[in-house]
Amino acid sequence: MSKAARKRESVGADRPARRDVTPSDTDDDLVFRALGNATRRRMLDVLRDSPRTTGELCGQFPELDRTTVLQHLRVLERADLVIGRRVGRERHLTLAPQPIKRIHDRWIGEYTRAAVALLDDLDRQ
Repeated sequence: MSKAARKRESVGADRPARRDVTPSDTDDDLVFRALGNATRRRMLDVLRDSPRTTGELCGQFPELDRTTVLQHLRVLERADLVIGRRVGRERHLTLAPQPIKRIHDRWIGEYTRAAVALLDDLDRQ
């Protein structure tokens, strides 16, 4: 076992299991982490316009080397924001909107309803 793997294992070993975290909370954390980086948001904008191959996506970011783009892509895939599928030797990447919709429904939608209700209350006064 590598030194880094032993360290990761020992760090998690002394922590109690968190019972208050649901799988969707963990999924949401991955989405927020992925969306917290401007480069990854730009990558999602590119994929929103149309699906791309990995090479085409790398071509959209000439200021970054291929390895850096692929590292960002891995974060997006772990958060289920991007779906990659092999077609021959190429990987075709597609935006997966469900995680963003889940965030919208849970956070933004609730705040929108509260704001509309507040405006409605102000209109009635």
